[in-house]
Formats: sequence, C-alpha cells, structure tokens
Amino acid sequence: MCGFLVVGKKIDKSLFESELEKIHYRGPDQSATLLTEASNTFGFHRLAIMDLSEDGSQPFVSKSETTLVCNGEIYNHRHIKTDYISRYDFKSDSDCEVILPVFEEYGIKKLCETLDGEYAFVIESKGKLYAGRDPMGIRPMFYGYTDDQKICFASEAKALLKLCKDIKAFPPGSYYADGEIKTFHDYRDVEPREERPLEEVYQGIHDHLVKAVEKRLDSDAPVGFLLSGGLDSSLVCAIAAKKLGKPIKTFAVGVDTNPIDTKYAKIVADYLGSEHHEVIFTKEEALDHLSDLIYKLETWDITTIRAAMGMSLVCKYIKEKTDVKVVLTGEVSDEIFGYKYTDYAPSPEAFQEEARKRVEELYLYDVLRADRSISSHSLEARVPFSDRDFVSYVMGIHPKQKMNWAGQGKYILRKAFDHSDYLPSEILFREKAAFSDAVGHDLVDWLKEYAEEKYSIADLESAKSKYPYKTPFTKESLLYRDLFESHFEGKAELIKDYWMPNKEWENCDVLDPSARVLPNYGESGE
Repeated sequence: MCGFLVVGKKIDKSLFESELEKIHYRGPDQSATLLTEASNTFGFHRLAIMDLSEDGSQPFVSKSETTLVCNGEIYNHRHIKTDYISRYDFKSDSDCEVILPVFEEYGIKKLCETLDGEYAFVIESKGKLYAGRDPMGIRPMFYGYTDDQKICFASEAKALLKLCKDIKAFPPGSYYADGEIKTFHDYRDVEPREERPLEEVYQGIHDHLVKAVEKRLDSDAPVGFLLSGGLDSSLVCAIAAKKLGKPIKTFAVGVDTNPIDTKYAKIVADYLGSEHHEVIFTKEEALDHLSDLIYKLETWDITTIRAAMGMSLVCKYIKEKTDVKVVLTGEVSDEIFGYKYTDYAPSPEAFQEEARKRVEELYLYDVLRADRSISSHSLEARVPFSDRDFVSYVMGIHPKQKMNWAGQGKYILRKAFDHSDYLPSEILFREKAAFSDAVGHDLVDWLKEYAEEKYSIADLESAKSKYPYKTPFTKESLLYRDLFESHFEGKAELIKDYWMPNKEWENCDVLDPSARVLPNYGESGE
C-alpha cells in the first residue's frame, strides 16, 4: 500500500507534514511533499512494489507539469505502456506512471475506464484537481473541504481530521472533475444473463478467476498469501501455486485455545507444498491490540473489527519476520457468491438484489478491513475476487444458478475447480466458517466477555442518547463505539451501518452478525 494527502491550497508546512505522518505506515519506503505552481499541496508515502528504485518515487510530474499521486496497482500497465513508449518519456518502470499519458491524451473519464487495477489517485493538471477510485474501492480514498472550500483528498480519514470538518469516503467506481463526482463503473448495472449450461458457467468462473490471480502475481517485491483454510483463500493459493510452479509462502492465524482454520490451512499448505507459517495469538494480545486496531480501521462495525483482529496480527508477523511485502487474500467472494444467510433468500431476484447491495457497500466492510489490517503493517493487499472482469462475469450469472440449490453454498465456485487437482476434496467441499469465528470461536467470546465486564445494562440503555446515530445495541458494539469515538469523535457517519444479515428474511432477524447464530451454521468451522 501507499498513502497520500492532497490539499487544494498552500497550507502551513508543519501542519501538513504532521497530518501526512499519521499514515506513514502505509508507505515507509519513501516520503515526499510538493507544492505545485498552482499552490496545491501534495504529500506521499511510498511502499515500493513495482520498480523498487528511486525512479518509482512519487509524486510523478510529467513534462507538461501534470502531477500525480497514486496508491494502486495497474495490472494492464504493460499493455498501456506499449501504446505510449514511443511518444511519452517515462521516468520509471512503475505501473502507476502510465496514468499520466492516458490522462493527458484522453482525460479523466476515459482514464478510469481504461485502467484495470486497484487504485486511488489524485492528479493536478493546469491548476485543476482530478481524482479517481477503482470500481470495488479496494484502495481507500476520503475527501473533504477546508473552511474556505478547498477540496482535500487522503488515503485515510485520520489525515483529514484537522483540515476538514465534514469527511466522506470517496465512492468507488467514481472520478472527480470540475467540482463534481461522477460514476464511471457500477456493478449494480450488470444484468443477469439467461441460464446457461452449468459446465459453461463452471468454465467461465474458472477462467476468469485464474486470470485474476495470475495478473496479481506481477510484483518486483516478494509475494505471500493469507491462507485461512477456507475455500476462497485456498483457491487463490492453489491457482498461484500452479501458475508459479514453485513453493509459495502461506500464512495462517489462530488463537491459542481452539484455532479452527489453522488445521485446514495446514492441510492446504501441505498439499501445495508451500512454505507455511502459523501465527497464534492469545486473549491478552487481542485485547491489548483492540484500541489501536480500531484507530487503524476507522470503523465501529462489529463484524469488521472481529474479523480484522486475526488479519492484523498475522500481518504484523509478516512485517516483522519476513521479507514479504505483497499479500493476496480471498475477500469479495462472499458478496458475489453468497453467505450462510443468503441460503434464506426468498427468491433469485432477492438474492441478486442482496448481492448488488453488498457489492455496493463492500468498501465500508470487508474491503476496508483488508486494506487497513494489511496496510497498517506496511504491506500491500491484492484481491483476485475483486477483479473487474471476474466480478462482472459472476454478477451476470443468473441468480438461480448462484443460490444454494445443491445443499452447499458457493457450489458453482467449488465445481469450477473440481478438476486438475487444485485442492483436496475435504477443502474444496468444506462448509464455510466466518473468518472471525474461524480463527477460533474463543476470539469472539473473549471480546463479548470483555464488554460484559466493562458495561452495565444502564450503560447500554444510555447509549441511546449518547449515540443517536446507529446506536450500539449490544455491550460489545458499545465497546467498539466508545473506542472509535476516543479516536474519531463525532465522525461515526463515516460508516453507513452495521454489517448484518438481511433482517427481512426468514431466520435472519438476529442481534449478532456471526453466522454462528444462524440455524444453518451446522458443522462450519469444526
């Protein structure tokens, strides 16, 4: 990951640098500030992934004085560069630099439509600021306005706290130009196709996901893989191992009492012959990490915080004990193929509408969690299941074929890889366990017990007046909200709502977001 801060005017240098420093962990390899001729202030922290030399340092400034900062990976950069190599003076082999010639030739809208990748960027050209964010929102970006209505952009909200009163998440699949934010790509617009033969559907899923993983293996820095032992991360690892033809580095995490997924992750690692690492943490380590975790996450959502604990601690290990700087993960699969609760979707149309909603809001939950958990330890996340072509293909599959018609969730994804020895059957057809549960059921129990000891019923009742916006409804949610407010007082509206199952569906009107409370959880994670 990288981090940037852009202010649409000249401001006090010490103030700017102190706010930029808040996100230094996102990019510790190189830092720079730049005041442009138009008096826009750019700051950047770089995590060197492509072109590890100083040539890849940002901000980039073209001969035409176009200035760019970008936190991202552009997977079609080699193809784009081929088109411009004879007529543009590239200074580096950085994937992000190709943004400049495309912008200068075609403008911001065409640029965003051309890029295939995970990115958030800000450009200054002829005194005006432009910005763009990838369709799934894998790379974060926030914006706000100074007291004199000058726009500001930053990779994390915390860098804008002293500069802007009203801070908002920049919407995914959108760009900023001439004072307006406009959409250039919206997955909700993908219309389902007619039902196709299942073998054709399986092949389409297979081919698109293989391509998505393959393009994310392109890195000048060492690559590793988060391996939970569940279907999604195991598939990413299996595809990568086949493509690379050499042992990959895998990392699993669990608690010290009853880790669930570590045993399945070990089965996958042994099957693939990976260089495997297990990270085990204790109750004390989890509770000690909680406040800092919420500061890095910038959220009060229950599910996000629970699931981030294990991911953050395993990434801490990767940062401290290895040379890996890029990690591939399994996020986004649940949103497009379904969760445990989508087994209760009353119709294919309801299933599809729920998928649209989840994809639209993903940047506030699982995508946010993965970015912050990983970037806070100076690592870069790459998310194959978020690939633009892959998501568009899966969203276009008729929802009747994505529902749990075979008695097992994600059946069409499993069948897409039920050949060529990708994974052992016990993994490929294993029941899903939620990640926050799968690191060990005790983790969630520890967090609930801690909140139970800290708060009374009266405390929870008073939360209604203390926090009228998205009022905490359990002691655990009150704990998270209090910690959030200690870091980001009055900024609760950065998050839209709690991630919860669709309460209108049968068996889904629950008070806890964990799949463990659903009657169809069954043997998941055992």
